[in-house]
Amino acid sequence: MTLPINRLPVPSLITFAAAFAVLSLTGPFGATARVEAAGGSVAVQEAQEESAPQANPIEMSEDSVRAGRRVFGRFCRSCHGMQADGQGMTAPSGSRPANLVDDQWDHGGTDGEIFTVIREGVPPAYDMDAWEGRITDDDIWNIINFLRDLAAN
Repeated sequence: MTLPINRLPVPSLITFAAAFAVLSLTGPFGATARVEAAGGSVAVQEAQEESAPQANPIEMSEDSVRAGRRVFGRFCRSCHGMQADGQGMTAPSGSRPANLVDDQWDHGGTDGEIFTVIREGVPPAYDMDAWEGRITDDDIWNIINFLRDLAAN
């Protein structure tokens, strides 16, 4: 027997609400946020799945590096500096933009991990903004090719 939602017993409504909350928190790339209630507080943890592309689908080329340099100059240099060394002039107060051409990558150094950081940002403070919807995926891949080329030279 199926009851209309306004006639469900209270425990069923709570179960429905909890299930809806979990389903509502499904993020990009199929990353699922898990809601846990503990002592009256709610903690949200993102579980990243490996559905983000792992290999750069845009071949390293002069055109790609040039396109990446253009997009980086427009959107990234204010924080990271044009040489991607973390010395941008207008980074938010109190932030420390990453040096993107050194050997240390704090949030993963594969092309796929860098793509995810640019696209989704770096939680919890999001000093590194999420750029999804503001620049295209192809532009992100071109930025990665630009950074690889810059670091190699």
